[in-house]
Amino acid sequence: MNKILKRILIGLGVALLLVVCTVIISLVKLNIKTGQIFDDYSGVFHDPKYSEAVSIDNAKYIKQDISCGYAVIEMFAKWAGKDDITEQSLYDTYNAVVTSTGDSFEKEMNKQFPEYKTTMYKYLKNTELIDKIYASISQGIPVPIEWAAKYEDEWTLHYSLVTAMDIPNNSIVVQNPYGYEERITINEFLDRTSFKAYENMPLFIKLGFAFDIFEKNTIFISEKR
Repeated sequence: MNKILKRILIGLGVALLLVVCTVIISLVKLNIKTGQIFDDYSGVFHDPKYSEAVSIDNAKYIKQDISCGYAVIEMFAKWAGKDDITEQSLYDTYNAVVTSTGDSFEKEMNKQFPEYKTTMYKYLKNTELIDKIYASISQGIPVPIEWAAKYEDEWTLHYSLVTAMDIPNNSIVVQNPYGYEERITINEFLDRTSFKAYENMPLFIKLGFAFDIFEKNTIFISEKR
């Protein structure tokens, strides 16, 4: 084996080792961040702060034709009285889907609804997640979320819209652009926003979380400017 080939093989071996180490470190950091979101939220069921059920009646699901991100923006637009913002109009603007990441979804929300400041919050503790959603719906503003949802019995990464919370009765209502409304318990909701419910998650999606392409316990809060 000549010296040049040996150097190439050594270089490739070092590069591979660095990649493996980077992946392992990123997965360890992901496990730490994920563990930190699972705080004890049982106290919310007895907290007077959440004693009143809150809901938004004029935000309804649609069935997505192009993407869940665009569909949720259309749902938010219909709630805001902007019938000209649709999945199709968004797709026609870019000739592509530009909401595949949380950062890009936040950017598009701010572009389409300049009268609101939309902020993405990620890796919230369970109690923080509940509190921010409840506060927003109390102000009459629905909340886009990232979570796990099933499509034809397969788990997917998905955007949806939260429109109601009744904490004493352990109920959250989510408008799912797969074409239906979900009324679920808080525990199920948190299992899905944390992606704990996503069984047998493929490695490439795990790596997406590890490298901050995707996020857990992530919501988008819109506030009137």
